[in-house]
Amino acid sequence: MNEFFTAINGFLETILFFDVLFGSVEGMNIPFLVLWLIVGGVFLTFKMKFINVRVFKHSYDIIMGRYKTKDDKGEIEPRAALFTALSATVGLGNIAGVAIAISIGGAGATFWMIVAGFLGMTLKFTEVTLSIQHRIFLEDGTVMGGAMEYLRSGFRDKGMPSLGKFLAATFAVLMIGGAIGGGNIFQVSQALTAVQSQVTFFVDYPIAFGIIIAGIVGAVIVGGIVRISSITEKLVPIMVVIYVAASLWILMVNFEAIPHAFYLIFTEAFAPTAAAGGMVGVIVQGFQRAVFSSEAGIGSSPVAHAPSKVKYPVRQGMVALYEPFIDTVVVCTMTALVIIITGVYDPVNGYGALIEAKQGAALTSAAYGTVISWFPSILAISISLFAFSTIIAWSYYGERAWVYLFGAKFSILYKIMFLSLTVIATVVSTGIMVDFSFMLMLAMALPNILGLFVLSGDVRRQLDEYMLKLKSGELDAEAIRD
Repeated sequence: MNEFFTAINGFLETILFFDVLFGSVEGMNIPFLVLWLIVGGVFLTFKMKFINVRVFKHSYDIIMGRYKTKDDKGEIEPRAALFTALSATVGLGNIAGVAIAISIGGAGATFWMIVAGFLGMTLKFTEVTLSIQHRIFLEDGTVMGGAMEYLRSGFRDKGMPSLGKFLAATFAVLMIGGAIGGGNIFQVSQALTAVQSQVTFFVDYPIAFGIIIAGIVGAVIVGGIVRISSITEKLVPIMVVIYVAASLWILMVNFEAIPHAFYLIFTEAFAPTAAAGGMVGVIVQGFQRAVFSSEAGIGSSPVAHAPSKVKYPVRQGMVALYEPFIDTVVVCTMTALVIIITGVYDPVNGYGALIEAKQGAALTSAAYGTVISWFPSILAISISLFAFSTIIAWSYYGERAWVYLFGAKFSILYKIMFLSLTVIATVVSTGIMVDFSFMLMLAMALPNILGLFVLSGDVRRQLDEYMLKLKSGELDAEAIRD
């Protein structure tokens, strides 16, 4: 199994991560996909006139249910969709991904993660708006949305139907792969590492952990998006509160070290250590892990937002821009500060084996354990919950992609395969799985961001019309008051 995935990783890396400079600058390597994400984020942020800043308060009002209308159509509330999407992003990307980024790129990677989160807010807004605009309601009552639909129908409307179908099918295949890898195998393998440090039974019988997780996940995903959203809407806030509270406690205990941590973050962002691979290397690490954490630009969360009960597509897009803010700007920054303050990211402090194996969850657990001796046990539980919430969200993403390709009657085959791989994840190499899942997820950005470029004009027109209605008071007048 390990040899198989190693061969696939080498193939994918050659195709997806070629140096755009073609080795012309010694010591500098800029992977194409990372540059693609940066360009997409910058372009759309300017195109949408910094929508990630100017509607922040209005977005919060939507989340709190202030702008419900009698014309809203969908399966779940906007807030429930937000929590479902957050369940896929707030988790091991924050816990494990941040530790990996800092251990490779140094403290400066944190700064570029925050920048990526800021740009990611606009990416989320754009792709979720398109998802609502192009969603379709199937005969079984479920909603089909996401990049598959806006690539297919959006390019068709632009007079490029064949290209749209090709991009949509390609994206669907990559999403299935991303669901299996990053949304399932990576989650289980990282959670297992953290749990094994607290429960020795799973050291000898790791497959038992996989069977337990698969059984619980299977019981949830049978109910579809309605059951998934009802669970994540309750689970995500609890998980975030526990994790953020622990982070705040550690930061308060080490309050005097915070200024120096920020000093390292900003100075090493522009003048990194040699081990970090230079400034470009730090930027690459920051953006890579931010994307893996928030998933902005790769087109996954639009699937979760597609069933939202809204009248205006841009309205749900505004809800979605809170994802990268919560996930990356807030939670990832807290995690990074704890890791930097405790110094576990430096191999000289005795954690070289964890860094080498890319066991980010265990590394973060060690960081928290240096201040709160009993917290690794709590974190092991939290990591399992984070992994569980991510798995059930990504199971839905992959299932929608599977239905798009093969039809709803074959979705049971996908669910069987997905749950089987949850068990298999406990007996394969963690390092190999990190690379495999990460590359598949990033690859989704290729067709998705191309679609965002081509269709961004449609989103901008909808946004302008919506903002005029907001300023005129029309949106307040049509809102239903509880």
